[in-house]
Amino acid sequence: MLQQLTLLALGVALSAGAAAQQAKRPNIIFILSDDHAFQAISAYGGKLAQTPNIDRIGRQGALFRNALVTNSICGPSRATLLTGKYSHLNGFKENGDVKFDGSQPQFHKILRQHNYQTAWIGKWHLGSQPEGFDFWRILPGQGDYYNPDFMEAGGKRTRVPGYVTNLVTDFSIDWLEHRDTTKPFMMVVGHKATHREWLPDLQDLGAYDNVRFPLPPTFYDDYKGRAAAAAQDMTIDKTMRLAEDLKVHVNYKGRYIYNRFSPEQLKTFQDYYEGKVSREFDEKKLSGKALAEWKYQRYLKDYLSTAKSLDRNIGRLLDYLDAHGLAENTVVIYASDQGFYLGEHGWFDKRFIYEESLRTPFLIRYPGVIRPGTEVKELMTNVDWAPTILDMAGVPAQADMQGRSFLPIVQPGGKKAGWRDAAYYHYYEFPQPHHVSPHFGVRTQRYTLVRFYGPADAWELYDLQKDPHQLHNLYGMKGYERITATLRQQLDGLISEYGDTEARAILDKKS
Repeated sequence: MLQQLTLLALGVALSAGAAAQQAKRPNIIFILSDDHAFQAISAYGGKLAQTPNIDRIGRQGALFRNALVTNSICGPSRATLLTGKYSHLNGFKENGDVKFDGSQPQFHKILRQHNYQTAWIGKWHLGSQPEGFDFWRILPGQGDYYNPDFMEAGGKRTRVPGYVTNLVTDFSIDWLEHRDTTKPFMMVVGHKATHREWLPDLQDLGAYDNVRFPLPPTFYDDYKGRAAAAAQDMTIDKTMRLAEDLKVHVNYKGRYIYNRFSPEQLKTFQDYYEGKVSREFDEKKLSGKALAEWKYQRYLKDYLSTAKSLDRNIGRLLDYLDAHGLAENTVVIYASDQGFYLGEHGWFDKRFIYEESLRTPFLIRYPGVIRPGTEVKELMTNVDWAPTILDMAGVPAQADMQGRSFLPIVQPGGKKAGWRDAAYYHYYEFPQPHHVSPHFGVRTQRYTLVRFYGPADAWELYDLQKDPHQLHNLYGMKGYERITATLRQQLDGLISEYGDTEARAILDKKS
């Protein structure tokens, strides 16, 4: 009898210990926006707008100064998050008529095997339906800003009244309300904002009308010595469309996105864009540089007004965690799928290895592990996201994941020796939609070396310390022979390390 009681007590103790260990495993929320530039976030020193709720994550945790993407485009970035692999290995190199292979290993599947409850809510944009989640509710394709459709498992598709950023947050909070509270959870909150065509929430229309934004110093870049930059089709001046992008004299009856509006929504929207914006455009009768600069101002006003709702809704989610006692054991990550141009080089969009496109905002709050106010300058890429999430859950990464957990470099007293000193990049999508030549390259703390192929067949080299705007191509210049050789050796090594056979063939064919 005594032996039975002893065994029973031991069993209870072991169960209690296991429960305590389980309770220590953090919940994880990954908030992933679309095209949100670090320049538009006040935590990064940006003066364009205030983002108090995104800033709050970094203030209570860590902000990464050199968070880089490996292929600066929407769908491929999401595929890299899921797999921890470069585009050439996960099979999703570009947007378009491509379907992500959901049968391959993904970080959420591994978490689920280790008793995590998992969900993806919001923008997915991978051409296929999610696999391996306990729950998902996604926007078909790019999704719509107003009264969007949402899809769920089983193919059910429902139009939901409201504004997309609010709805994604509503559904995320609803899932948290109804989750299995006996398990830790991992949820990806996928926002459509701030993707083109930048339709703000009605309450944010005109939020920046009294602001005049300074022109970026490179707005009138002449692209001298940079063939790929000269050949692109993504300038605010020539590419940005007055009606579709800036809502000047929109054909509201002919445009699909406005057919989704309720009569009340449409009236408020038209009153602003026809009664104010289009009237101002007509009165000014602008051309040349004056028109380009007016388009820039309108672009930023719409872009930042769309981002205003994004930040507000992130605040709603953080407040929910606080109010329900979840904040102390929940990791919160905020990132964009890549960087974005806000007029630098005269551009909008992304794609290039240049800084505004390559660098993405990345802020993380991990109470008790990451010291508040931490700033990380080491190079981190989005192949590191999945291994890090698994590491936080105490789960080994897949052997074929090409990234590494960055936890060692963000914890107090963490080991930074041996961390990455160079990051590899490869962009593919050409010619549509913006005629950016495919290219691959390496980025170190100080330099960027890039090999353009396709129509722009050239090398470029930039010293980020002396030339942060990347205006002066140093490749082949006298005095840079040694650093060029070093960087080419690093690039060659990374191509081999990551198994990029396409890049290898290009280098071997013609250097």
